[in-house]
Amino acid sequence: MKTSKQLERYFKGAANHWRISVLFLIEKNEGITVQGITSALGGNFKTISQHTRALVQAGLLNKKYRGQEVMHSLSPYGKSFVRFMKTF
Repeated sequence: MKTSKQLERYFKGAANHWRISVLFLIEKNEGITVQGITSALGGNFKTISQHTRALVQAGLLNKKYRGQEVMHSLSPYGKSFVRFMKTF
């Protein structure tokens, strides 16, 4: 069982409509880049980049560097969090 502080980190990390959209998109498109997320969601590159950074810091996303590109995937907690949001 996670502590209330640990749970707070996950909830605050996902507490934005862009971040929730990013999580759902990455679930369906493992390995997507920030440019791909920006194109799919129609957002601003800098804004989406900041949101993905916050999700990584919250422990919900993983980053994998491939040359100049950064591939994003859900962390195990990110997968659990997406399942939770779908059932909510």
